[in-house]
Amino acid sequence: MTLLLASVTGPDEAAVALAHGADIIDLKDASRGALGALDRDVLRATVAAVGGRRPVSAVTGDLPMEPDVIAAAVARTAETKVDYVKVGLFAGPRRQDCIRALAPLAQATKIVGVMFADRGADNDLIKLMAESGFAGAMLDTADKSAGRLIDCMDVAALRVFVGACREHALMAGLAGSLEAPDVPRLLLLEPDYLGFRGALCVGRERTAHIDPAAIAVIRELIPLDARSAADEGVATRVDYRLLAARGYSLEDSGDVATDHIFVRDFVLPARIGAYAREREKPQNVRFNVDAKVRGIGHGVEDMRDVFSYDVITDGIRIIVAQEHIAFLETLAERVAASVLGHPRVVSVTVRVEKLDVGPGAVGVEIVRDRPADVARVHHLYPAATRQPKAAE
Repeated sequence: MTLLLASVTGPDEAAVALAHGADIIDLKDASRGALGALDRDVLRATVAAVGGRRPVSAVTGDLPMEPDVIAAAVARTAETKVDYVKVGLFAGPRRQDCIRALAPLAQATKIVGVMFADRGADNDLIKLMAESGFAGAMLDTADKSAGRLIDCMDVAALRVFVGACREHALMAGLAGSLEAPDVPRLLLLEPDYLGFRGALCVGRERTAHIDPAAIAVIRELIPLDARSAADEGVATRVDYRLLAARGYSLEDSGDVATDHIFVRDFVLPARIGAYAREREKPQNVRFNVDAKVRGIGHGVEDMRDVFSYDVITDGIRIIVAQEHIAFLETLAERVAASVLGHPRVVSVTVRVEKLDVGPGAVGVEIVRDRPADVARVHHLYPAATRQPKAAE
């Protein structure tokens, strides 16, 4: 499961983020890029205002990769009593030296190493961070005007990063101009947290003030994690319309109108085939997927009401990137299982075709249905049976 990290500029914004369900309060100067450091008095005041109700993190600033400079900045930030100190790890010849220099501090301070997808992120550094005692690793973007994290790295590459963090027992975080449509796509990867700033602000402008309505949209796209201290506060504000929109119901509802979300002629190179020669190189495979999705009963208002086709194509990319698959039937089954893993989907048709075997295409088509009882609510929110109130 995944936590919601909200980047704020001080105690006032922290209070808004707390009230609307943020799991981690992250402190930064949003006007100074991805790692703009705030005055330490602001950090202390925010830590005091949060009062231990949520973990608080803070960035050390956009600093040169000099071990002494980095270590001093982490030590100063840690003095403010934040729970996590985030340090930028930019590409350069001394980046590994900077990580090693933080090992003594990491014995008493939870350090998160932040790499940048648009500035030389290197998964090989994850092992070194773990050996140096870091608490976590994070991917972000340095240039906030140049696109989102998912524009810099596809979901398959992001999955490799998260997997490497898991392998070395580090928390894995993803951020970088993320928007609401990115949430269901990135939840497929099961990072420990997703970080947001611009998507939570008035007009989606990262230097503007935090917008409670924008936080609510993001919060309700991320199911509450069992680790979340936000549980008690958010569960009482669950809008049952949103549960219905996700395909859940507290009682059997009989026949429900359905929509069809489809992906047509999606072609990827895949390592597929039972013959030895088919292991030599990838071959082009065409995917057609038709998902039967429970309707929401009203007009679409925002991403909370949408089952995105990106979730289907991202799932296919992840499956194809994992390993060689001997049989098309196995590949089709995995795609179907991925799509049916989303609660609104009640059935799926998957057609998979090899395109490089001759003048035509050969393949397989399967149809898979969700068991009827799976569409019931099984505590998506721990307090789903409380008296519902409208989402704020």
